[in-house]
Amino acid sequence: MTRIDWLLLPLLTGVLFGVVCIVFALVGYLGLGVLGLLIGFVAQRIEIEKEGAVGHPMVTSLYAQQAEARQRMTRAERAEHRAEMKSLVKPLFVAKVVSAGLIILGFGFFFLFQLP
Repeated sequence: MTRIDWLLLPLLTGVLFGVVCIVFALVGYLGLGVLGLLIGFVAQRIEIEKEGAVGHPMVTSLYAQQAEARQRMTRAERAEHRAEMKSLVKPLFVAKVVSAGLIILGFGFFFLFQLP
């Protein structure tokens, strides 16, 4: 982690704790699990589409247009694109870990405390 990451970590932790408390107060443990599912879905969708939009079955030419655009790129543009995709991996990993934690915490505590 870089120096700025260490400086922003307490702020991020506080904001995340505040969001978790607000969601828990509004909808309980089940809401925490659903929030985790939502964050995980968005993170996974971003990871799937990081090389380009996946598209819709009605737009069959989208993938071909993206492939043509990638072939027209210069070496510098390709390197920039790869570096940008590489920098996207770290925040997506953090989002997936937060998502997994919320899912386990929310649904686990729901089944443990509220279901019986």
